[in-house]
Amino acid sequence: MLNIRKVAVGLSGGVDSAVTAFLLKQKGYDVKGVFMQNWDLRDEFGKCSSEEDYKDAQVVAKNLKIPLKHVKFVKEYWNEVFLNLLKDYETGYTPNPDILCNRHVKFNYFYKYARDVLKVDAIATGHYARTNFGSYLENFNENENVKLLRAKDDFKDQTFFLCQIGQEALRRTMFPLGTLLKSEVKEIAAKNGLEKFAAKKESMGICFIGERNFQGFISEYISDKVGNFVDIESGKIVGQHTGIHKWTIGQRSKLGGFANPYYVAKKEVDTNTIYVASGSKNSAFHSSLFFTSKPHWINKQPKELLDGNIFECQFKFQHTHDLINCELCETSKGLVVWLSSQKRALTAGQYAVFYKNDECLGGARMMHIGPSNFSLYWLQNNNKCKVTRRLYKYEDNKKRAIKLTQ
Repeated sequence: MLNIRKVAVGLSGGVDSAVTAFLLKQKGYDVKGVFMQNWDLRDEFGKCSSEEDYKDAQVVAKNLKIPLKHVKFVKEYWNEVFLNLLKDYETGYTPNPDILCNRHVKFNYFYKYARDVLKVDAIATGHYARTNFGSYLENFNENENVKLLRAKDDFKDQTFFLCQIGQEALRRTMFPLGTLLKSEVKEIAAKNGLEKFAAKKESMGICFIGERNFQGFISEYISDKVGNFVDIESGKIVGQHTGIHKWTIGQRSKLGGFANPYYVAKKEVDTNTIYVASGSKNSAFHSSLFFTSKPHWINKQPKELLDGNIFECQFKFQHTHDLINCELCETSKGLVVWLSSQKRALTAGQYAVFYKNDECLGGARMMHIGPSNFSLYWLQNNNKCKVTRRLYKYEDNKKRAIKLTQ
């Protein structure tokens, strides 16, 4: 068993991290609070949200009588999260900065700062997640890899955002909220002098954008470039946009003058064209096959993939989505993933996260999305692209599909 006395808690100024610190203090740990500032630019109203969050973190630290360090990881966040985000939007991908922040900042730079500078035994965060080592590392085993497990609160479970973190940090991370419901966390806060934070509105969306309009924000960093909206079925130009970086798959395009609203179905970077489809349930949005980058496995690579076989598990690509069954196989470039049912708006750049029962296995970036129902219909009725049609009719011959992707 790991002898833990000193723990560094990431205090964000919200109720989850506040209750995390309270629970650790209640259990007798020597708790040190750390406020991570990852962004320092003000919005058009002269407001920087991190300043208000830091004030709230100070209130928590004062109430709990724990020291608080204010640490800036602005340069690290800019170089390893934000610049990648800009590159992705410029090249037609839709990134997930929260996953990158956890991987590169919270469970890398923060972890190393806590261990090397503060000399603590472990870190703790307010994430809703569990591990097989226990909420307080009571089951720590130095000869065993740690497994990341879903939280008790299905709705708040945040393992999706932790799918890229490594073993070194995860082995010494406590998740005290993993066995609690959000309602229980708020109740603990309300009963222990932290009622202000129980009532505080939760932050939504990308943290550094705040309440600003995304399209206006991104235009500050990526130059606008006028292009066409094209109806994916008729091939007709139906409007103009000011940059593919402002749009993502499945988003309503806000084109006026049409009987049914148009939604973004495909982005073509070379021609700066956005293809749109009429109606949110259009067949152009639904796919059941995609290809990923090299996966990151949190514990270890599934044995079936090591043996070259198809591996069955569960999948999601958005935090709030339900898990669905899938099958995957590995190629030299990444994974080929078949879904048991079609999903709307699978988006290149987003993360495919895989689960087996309660365990979050890891994930990989979706790089190429397979044909939509609309594309398959077109191919089958135009008698073209025989190799493509053979690949996507994987139900008839999955091994041939695998071979064609390698």
